[in-house]
Amino acid sequence: MKTTGYIAEVHYKKPKDCTQYPFNLDVLRTLDTIKLDGNVTFFVGENGSGKSTLIEAIAIAYGFNAEGGSINYNFSTRNSSSNLFESLLLTKTYKKPKDGFFLRAESFYNVATQIEAMDSIPAAAPKIIASYGGKSLHEQSHGESFLCLMNERFRGNGLYILDEPEAALSGDRQLSFLLRLHELVLANSQFIIATHSPVLLSYPNATIYSIESSGIKKRKYEETTPYQFYKMFMDDYKRVLHNLLQ
Repeated sequence: MKTTGYIAEVHYKKPKDCTQYPFNLDVLRTLDTIKLDGNVTFFVGENGSGKSTLIEAIAIAYGFNAEGGSINYNFSTRNSSSNLFESLLLTKTYKKPKDGFFLRAESFYNVATQIEAMDSIPAAAPKIIASYGGKSLHEQSHGESFLCLMNERFRGNGLYILDEPEAALSGDRQLSFLLRLHELVLANSQFIIATHSPVLLSYPNATIYSIESSGIKKRKYEETTPYQFYKMFMDDYKRVLHNLLQ
């Protein structure tokens, strides 16, 4: 498979004081340079380890709105982003994406609201919602709106930064997500994804960075905590539940 990327490396300039948030997060403990070697890069780690904070900072450093959306979105309902992006330097390739989107699961509702607000302003151009399938994202379930985003809005030749996209997806819908991701990869797209999902992590030839107490490590799929935990549970769930609930 041809490797196509728009961000080749992420460089972190460590500040003098690393005792305050977000610079005290595990993800930054040993961080210097992250190589985004392929079309798909995953970040995994426990809650609070900093994976979402890192990809948010990458998105903002690239030029995306902090609350999500495409490059040309510029709105804010609540300033909850960190200033980590100021300490990141992105090494971009010679290619420029024709499409792009930053998805934050927690603020996707705000993006949907902003689309409706912009579409309420009279304009000669087609309504923005037309590129999302034409149906209000608020009139769909969370999972349906996520898949609508992937299937209708993402056009390929794009940079897509996604924070826990599995949050609203059932197991079979996660497989649908993987299928669409693969189609977009073949259409010269790059994905940077924070996830807890062992289903998404299984995507072949992806680069996986695991955020651990000692810092950030590159791991094989079978070495990741989501894979090991769910395999352990499914292999002997009765014993696990017995020990947990006795």
